[in-house]
Amino acid sequence: MTRNNIRGPTSALTEFLKDSGITATTIARRVATRPPQNQNQDDNDGQPVAGPSTAPAASTSRGSRRRRPARASGYNSDDLDDPEGEEEEEESLAKKRKLTKPAEAKQKEKAKKKKKGSDDEDYNEDDDAYTALSKSLWTNNGSSSSKPPVGSFEECAVCEKQFTVTKYTMAANPGPGYLCHTCAKASGNDPFKKSASPKKRKVPADKRTITHFVESRFPSLVSLCIDLVTTHIDDIEALGDIGTMNMEAISKALSKNRRLTPENAKLFYNASNLSLTLFDATNLPSPALESLAYLNANLTSLRLDFCGLLDNAAFKVFSTSLPALTRIELLGPFLVRSEAWQTFFKAHPILEGFLITQSPRFDVACAQSLVQHCPGLKELRLKEVGKMSDEFIEEIMELGVGLTYLDISDPTDSCSDDTLIGMLSVFGAELTYLNVSKHRLITDRFLTDGLAEYTQHLDSLLLSHLPELTDKGVADFFGEWNGRPPMRLLELARNHELGSAALEAIMKHSGKRLEELNINGWKEVGEDALRAIGRRGVELRKIDVSWCREMDDFIMKAWFEGEDVRGVRKGGCMKVKEIKLWGCNKITNRCQKKSGTSIHGVESHVVR
Repeated sequence: MTRNNIRGPTSALTEFLKDSGITATTIARRVATRPPQNQNQDDNDGQPVAGPSTAPAASTSRGSRRRRPARASGYNSDDLDDPEGEEEEEESLAKKRKLTKPAEAKQKEKAKKKKKGSDDEDYNEDDDAYTALSKSLWTNNGSSSSKPPVGSFEECAVCEKQFTVTKYTMAANPGPGYLCHTCAKASGNDPFKKSASPKKRKVPADKRTITHFVESRFPSLVSLCIDLVTTHIDDIEALGDIGTMNMEAISKALSKNRRLTPENAKLFYNASNLSLTLFDATNLPSPALESLAYLNANLTSLRLDFCGLLDNAAFKVFSTSLPALTRIELLGPFLVRSEAWQTFFKAHPILEGFLITQSPRFDVACAQSLVQHCPGLKELRLKEVGKMSDEFIEEIMELGVGLTYLDISDPTDSCSDDTLIGMLSVFGAELTYLNVSKHRLITDRFLTDGLAEYTQHLDSLLLSHLPELTDKGVADFFGEWNGRPPMRLLELARNHELGSAALEAIMKHSGKRLEELNINGWKEVGEDALRAIGRRGVELRKIDVSWCREMDDFIMKAWFEGEDVRGVRKGGCMKVKEIKLWGCNKITNRCQKKSGTSIHGVESHVVR
């Protein structure tokens, strides 16, 4: 029969004896050679001379402590851990054999524990380390009985009803006995509640520092006064008459924290006002907007941003109480319905500027009413109008010649190339501003057959988010657009197919006059084309080259200082005030800087 290598737990003394070369065999040999001291005791005990340390212990009854038998004259390997003989044996062995370092450390630790004493009141030195009951079984508030087996029947210690024991059964407190599930819940302990899993330590993610180089200037006296007024805006009566010169600046300051309320909005009201701008009307309910119309009856221009609480009732007051209004600009008039729009157009036949953003209820009937009652319209913005369609555009085309500003961007569904080209054939002659961004069906044909054919005075063009435009198509358009004035504002952001050819053609055509350029998302544009911005864009004020991957510190230096051509510095964006560089990973925080220029989005990739 083969032996396996599976062994049970051993005590510290057994390990010590093993390290010292003392085993059960050597002890048995020593006893066999020793003369008997008390033969009668050996006969009465009937214990074997020596045996394995894993011999089965004597069985004990439930709930009672097992006491070991009297010590025999010989050595019993099961009693090697008995504390009564440990000390003498250790002393004798220490004299005969030099202790190893691990054994010496264990011996010192055992002596230290013996000196300190045990904190467990239930600990008994007579207990065998191999056969003593586990402390985890000493449950039920001091009762020595273990938990009854699963599936057996017990009586509840509280309600005295019989129940089946499960692994969720809990001991009564105070004991003895166990509780049924109902009584356990009633005591405030849910036996089925899962223990909360330990929270994992969150590993901090890598952080990137986004650097903005903005020149801080000492505040002017006017800005300090504006800050003082906005701080004490609620004490409006104490402010008195502060004049109308800086009203717009105060309105901007209030809008940063949305502090404009029906109470302090009266600061901006005056019967002599001809123009009123509120940059954040979020907290102005419908009655407050009605008061605005009553107290500013002579307004000719009105702008309200974030006017989501403007409803039909207030807008009808605008129709009746603002007869001189010629220009209105609204951001977010969600609640105004088609009937109210049509009533407004009928009451304002002299309207020249109608600019709205985010109006889901403005439909084709509203467009028909606008064209019918406001024939002298010069500015038209219908941005983010959900019902925009080809039919919508065909109704607007009835306005005829005279429109100089047109914004029909961000529709839900794009209009077709043919419809937009037909629109340019009507409005193109006098248009100076055009925004058709996010009409995703626009192709290169819109440029060649529409813009190149019909526009003559265009100086602001916004063509963002048009995936069908190609690099060659845009390059050919600007390259052949001879005789047309250069652009002042050009935005072609998020057109991922555009690249170096398009940018070089743009700078060659419009670089000498261009003030704002946005090529955000042109990831394929090359280094030479980016340098062309510095060579030709001498009038640029704002530049957005975010996500142009070839932007680096050397190109920035060329923009600010120009390039050395045969010993002479030429070019350079000397008038630039703002540059956006989001996603340009080759730009570092050591890039060239210029006094008076704000640089946003330098990602230095510094991990904290």
